[in-house]
Amino acid sequence: MSYKKYNIKSKMDVKKDTKEKISQLQLLEQKISTLVAQKQQFQQQLMEVESALAESKSSEKTYKIIGNIMVLSDKEKIQKDLESKKEILELRLTSLDKQEDKNRIKAKEIQTEVLKEMKNDK
Repeated sequence: MSYKKYNIKSKMDVKKDTKEKISQLQLLEQKISTLVAQKQQFQQQLMEVESALAESKSSEKTYKIIGNIMVLSDKEKIQKDLESKKEILELRLTSLDKQEDKNRIKAKEIQTEVLKEMKNDK
């Protein structure tokens, strides 16, 4: 009799553990979605910076928008600023890629564990 109680309790713990893993998996999926959205924003910004850099190299004069007005600015200074922004965006994108990969690997591991546990419960 006591053996059966122990066995039932063990199955309940497994189910509780499985539910916790499913919750972890859902959180990881949310993190991945957030990372993908951030990556898209940074990729868009990077494209804009690259476009501005290309345009500034091919034009004689460069302007900078300050508030509601455009002001003639030093071409070299603007190009340096744009190159700096480009480097920062590339670093952020690399970091986000690594975070996304890490989260996807963890999610895959948890998903495999949950599926195994669910098959074993049947």
